[in-house]
Order: sequence, then C-alpha cells, then structure tokens
Amino acid sequence: MAILRFRIYWEDDDSVYRDIAIRHTQTFTDLHNCILKSFEFDSKHKATFYRSNDNWQRGREISLEKYDKEYKAEPLIMDSTIIGSEITKPNQKFIYEYDFNKYWHFMVELIAVDKEENVKLTYPCCLRTEGIAPSQYGTKGLVDSRLAEMEEKYDLKPDAMSDGFGEEGDEVEADGEEETQGDDTDGL
Repeated sequence: MAILRFRIYWEDDDSVYRDIAIRHTQTFTDLHNCILKSFEFDSKHKATFYRSNDNWQRGREISLEKYDKEYKAEPLIMDSTIIGSEITKPNQKFIYEYDFNKYWHFMVELIAVDKEENVKLTYPCCLRTEGIAPSQYGTKGLVDSRLAEMEEKYDLKPDAMSDGFGEEGDEVEADGEEETQGDDTDGL
C-alpha cells in the first residue's frame, strides 16, 4: 500500500509547515482532519481543497460538503474522494482553504511516496512540525511549552540583559582607556 507524504505550508509563512503521511486509499476528509490537528485548529468551519498546478492556480474543488455558492463545476466531496485518485503527478499540489470568514490558506504538496507502511504509525499522521502554528482565533499568548521551546531554540533567557552584557562592555571600555593612557605616557 502506498503512503503519500505531503508538506502543508501556511500560505503567509512557508517556514511554518507540517509533514503528513497518509495512505493513498484514505479520503480527503482524513487529510483535512489531520491538517487541522497538526496546526492546532478546531474543526468547526467550512473547508475545501482545490487541485493545483505548479503555479498554485486553483483547479477542481474537493469540498467538505456542497456549499451554497456558485460552482463552475460540481465539487467532489471530501468524504467520498480517495486521495490516490487525485494524484496525477509526482509533485501533485493542492490548495487547502479553511474557515471562509478568516480564509486560512495552506499549500499542500506531495513530497514523497513510500511503498511500505511503518507499522508503528497510525495513518494519517503528522511526521514533522516546523515553526509555530498561527493562532486560529487571534493572537496566541506564548506562555506555554512553545515559549520554552523558543527560549531553548534561540538560547533566550528572560534576564538576558542582566547576564553580563552591559558589564562586559563596560570592562572593555575601562581597559581600553587604561591602555590609551599608557600609550600617551610612553609617547612623551
């Protein structure tokens, strides 16, 4: 059974992405739910995928349900559309749109196809998380584990200013003044 690995980029910052592995026989609803979970979004809003080309232009729509809007072509429904049936090229792309009021956009790109399943994983699953997910409902307070993660990653400390940065610079200036005075004395 083929395992498809997709990289899902947040449209506003491509350094924020998630890698998701899913069986080719699973549906777009499975992918939709996994994307939401990996970006820490709830599942209360409308959503749709669009087939896309290399220029990220929208093609055929694969929707969570048929919405009350005008369609150029009838949308495919996520629940009954198998992911493998929509893969036509090795780097297949989709655009994923979530919450039609906030318009969250994610770029979905096929990055690998594995022939064998990993028996330790339950598909679909998030294999890699890069960057802090955007806040679904406004600004997120960074007072949880993500703040500690950022502090560790960038070696940030709350009391960085009192860690000797100012004192060390002051000592160098004092030493420099003494050397200059010594040089003046030698020149006389």
